[in-house]
Amino acid sequence: MIGQSLGLIVMGRLTGIVGRRVPQGPRLPLTWATLALWLGPVLGLVPVASALAQAAGGAGNGIYSCTDARGRRLTSDRPIIECLDREQRVMNNDGSTRATLPPSMTANERAAVEEAQRQKQADETARKDTIRHDRNLMARYPNEAAHNKAREAALDNLRDALKVSEKRLDELEQERRPLLVEAEFYKTKPMPPKLKSKLEYIEVAADAQRTLVVNQQAELVRLNANYDDELARLKKLWGGALPGTVGPVPVAVAGGKKG
Repeated sequence: MIGQSLGLIVMGRLTGIVGRRVPQGPRLPLTWATLALWLGPVLGLVPVASALAQAAGGAGNGIYSCTDARGRRLTSDRPIIECLDREQRVMNNDGSTRATLPPSMTANERAAVEEAQRQKQADETARKDTIRHDRNLMARYPNEAAHNKAREAALDNLRDALKVSEKRLDELEQERRPLLVEAEFYKTKPMPPKLKSKLEYIEVAADAQRTLVVNQQAELVRLNANYDDELARLKKLWGGALPGTVGPVPVAVAGGKKG
């Protein structure tokens, strides 16, 4: 769009060009296409310059007409800078309308359009990711028996790790009991450094082990819930729903390696 290109690109950067020395050589007529071709390389916008030149060249010798913000009726043989924010009529020499140049978008309008385009691209990427996820899910679990088998295998690994942690916690408690009995003799006098060190070590180790047990128990709950959500999704897919049509992939699953 010619109006948008000059309004938002040329006027926004013209200040940086002022004072530059124009190379000497054969002079070209000052047309819209010439202006586009001259400014484009200076601004580093060669593709834009080419597009502007083509658009201007295609317009021929039409007459541009508009009413500016102050109510003035303006005409020119090229797009009118003062009317970049409103429609401009492109007329033939006999006064008939050849075309209409739409108004340029404001910076806010352009930003809104760009944001809408980014969101559209993000939505399309998410849609494709969901389809791929559902297809992989169905390939991995062709039936409920296969899904239940995978669930039990994953839960068994966690249960085994939890048993090891709980066993270690019991061992630490057994080591601690005789040391506490021995410590009873030192209620009224300083405890030997070796005994004190052993008790402190066991307390620290036991705290760490208790934290590990809590985390492993929480992971069991989380993993089981993930498999529940996954099974509900699979039942819809097994029932004939198309991949990508049963809702977004749960965050907990999307962020993991499953699916």
